Amino acid sequence: MRPRLLQQVQILEGPASPLRREDVLLEQGRLAAIGPAALARGQALGMAPQPAAGLLLAPALVDPHSMLEQPYGAAAETLDSLVRSATAAGYGTVALLPRGRSWRDRPERLQLPAMGPFRLPLWASFSLGGDGVELAPHADLIAAGAIGLAENDNLPPLALLERGLRLAEAGGRPVLLAPRDPSLSRGGFVREGVEALRAGWPLDPDLSETLPLQSLLALEADLPASEIRLCNLSTAAAMELLRNHPRRVPASVCWWHLVGDSSRLDPVDEGWRLLPALGGPADRRALVAALAEGLLSAVAVHHVPLDAEERLLPIDQRRPGLAGHRFVLPVLWQELVVGAGWSVAALWEALCWGPARFLGLAEETLQPGSDRWILFDPAMAWEPRADAEASLAANQPYGGATLTGQVLATGLLPELWRGRGP
Repeated sequence: MRPRLLQQVQILEGPASPLRREDVLLEQGRLAAIGPAALARGQALGMAPQPAAGLLLAPALVDPHSMLEQPYGAAAETLDSLVRSATAAGYGTVALLPRGRSWRDRPERLQLPAMGPFRLPLWASFSLGGDGVELAPHADLIAAGAIGLAENDNLPPLALLERGLRLAEAGGRPVLLAPRDPSLSRGGFVREGVEALRAGWPLDPDLSETLPLQSLLALEADLPASEIRLCNLSTAAAMELLRNHPRRVPASVCWWHLVGDSSRLDPVDEGWRLLPALGGPADRRALVAALAEGLLSAVAVHHVPLDAEERLLPIDQRRPGLAGHRFVLPVLWQELVVGAGWSVAALWEALCWGPARFLGLAEETLQPGSDRWILFDPAMAWEPRADAEASLAANQPYGGATLTGQVLATGLLPELWRGRGP
């Protein structure tokens, strides 16, 4: 990226800073200067200011949990393709869940190469192989650098879970748990509701989430120092349970549950087959309200890439999941900022600062000299099918759509520039 002097760009420096307009100088992918210092240095270099009043400069986003099962040689996604596509989408941190060809349940399996300034913290497995039978070596995994412990997509047996939490070998690191009981889902993959009945999909009752959640909340009340994190809540009923719990328990929500529901999708659309199951309009509205209220702490991409062959399987036979970091910021901007009147800071709380705290990381801020910034144009129209920085995954939504809002540039990928200028 050549040096750029942005004139009167909107800038959001951190969680305690108001949105304001400033001149900004970008050099060699770094935020060189802000305010009068940026204008003075730009003038000294003979640079012409570039009007940027409609753009936003803000910290890079944080994804608290996504999947990459095979880092090398996979058709669905590789380490390189994930990092590049997530970076171009505005993410600077993606925490990877332990699921993989080799489960990250032993210290020697927590090795991935450094990817420059992009951060890939790793969740280690709570149980060996994610089977919920035997505890993994928690202390050794944390000592090897795991950001925390996470179980598979379902709640492990309560006896094993309680034993692991009482041993307290996670060293104060978060323990990510999905309140989900497959024996209660009856093989369904859409929540009960009029819209789901009309679509003819097998139904998954709320009880498959709320009963395990009640157990988790009771365990959290008994072991308040256990640093439990609730993973991917999806129902209005679950929000009521959280609201009535005496302590605030950090909880995440998948971005798709905030924008998709069984009344908004055509039966042939991507996005029906998820875990947890897709809800109805009341569920979506309750999740959005809970996020605004602070009951939900973080929005996760929960990227689950499938290859083209698996994508062709009948919907009830393929693995659940949706892929694509590149849709999250533009779609949630339109849904929450434009549609619901959220402030920019509230959206960044959901996509950046809340997820960082969820992981136990420092909150992202803009600092002179940093490359962890993104430049976002809320008005830029783009077509996902024409995006050169797309993920390799076949199970991405919005294939034939035109979306509004795109990341123009980021210091984490200096060669990227999607602006209209040179």
